[in-house]
Amino acid sequence: MDRRSDRPAPCSRIRAAVSAQSAQIAILALLDRRERGTTICPSEVARALAAQDDWRAHMASVHEAVDILAARGDIALSWKGKPLDQRRGAYRIARR
Repeated sequence: MDRRSDRPAPCSRIRAAVSAQSAQIAILALLDRRERGTTICPSEVARALAAQDDWRAHMASVHEAVDILAARGDIALSWKGKPLDQRRGAYRIARR
């Protein structure tokens, strides 16, 4: 409980998101299941990680994992078939 009120502390109201490392593993696993040259949506990764939870709670971890994998050169980002040099706005993920 929050000492200033009778409400639960903010951290107890928020579901814990998965780690960026788990998200990296999920991204690469989903890409491995697809044909070479095809892409996945970041929300697909979040949904795969969420199981019964709200998948949106996992999006920050997915974005962090995408940034890490893109910086390492493991994945490529694009939108409507055009390459992106960094994650911004809507994007798709492909294996390099």
